[in-house]
Amino acid sequence: MATKNQIDIDADKAKQLADKLNILLANYQLFYINTRGFHWNISGNKFFELHAKFEELYNDAILKIDEVAERILTLGHTPFHSFTSYLQNATIQEVADVSDGNQAVQEILNGFRILIEAERELLTLSADADDEGTNALMSDYIREQEKLVWMYSAYLKS
Repeated sequence: MATKNQIDIDADKAKQLADKLNILLANYQLFYINTRGFHWNISGNKFFELHAKFEELYNDAILKIDEVAERILTLGHTPFHSFTSYLQNATIQEVADVSDGNQAVQEILNGFRILIEAERELLTLSADADDEGTNALMSDYIREQEKLVWMYSAYLKS
């Protein structure tokens, strides 16, 4: 008989979910840092537009970082909480010294691709574990980010 955690999810599946959520958390931390840097350093004729959009993105990312960390805790595990752990586990790479709007938007799109890929994997795993909490969170994130991918991709076509 499988052992259950405090929210009645199979303990082994909860551990697998927490591990994948920690990777997602690491990626969100790098996405946040990169986006914050784009916000600070953007220049050019689209400064005002992109400066505001990047602020929206990093404010949203910081909320998601907290939600993912709290979901890991809800599953009975410990979220990463050191920058070393984030750097060692993230697929998103640090981006520095970007002031060009198109380059920054392309980096945002690369980050979304990595985040959505991880969220889709978690959606499948959480469905298998009958973990509606993680499933709903990932579903919401994917829906929001797919729309943002469309919008930022359209920006690059201008």
